[in-house]
Amino acid sequence: MDKNTIVRSKKKIDVTILNGEKVILDFATGNYYVIKGVGNIILDMLESEISVNEIIERLLTEYDVSRSECEQSVIEFLEKLEEAEFI
Repeated sequence: MDKNTIVRSKKKIDVTILNGEKVILDFATGNYYVIKGVGNIILDMLESEISVNEIIERLLTEYDVSRSECEQSVIEFLEKLEEAEFI
């Protein structure tokens, strides 16, 4: 995955809000994943097609973080979602 990759959440995902955090339920495996912090914002962005770079740019305007740290964190988070087949 790179900054030009277009991502979007798959429709089969069931997201529930629990104590202010999003929980992704995977009915196929029975697993659930708690999404914390900025992950919640990224998950909202994934409701429609968006490039990895656009996610990074939006976060950079909202948070005081270095570009390299933001890029690395966003790509790692998205790769975990991809591995779990959520995007």
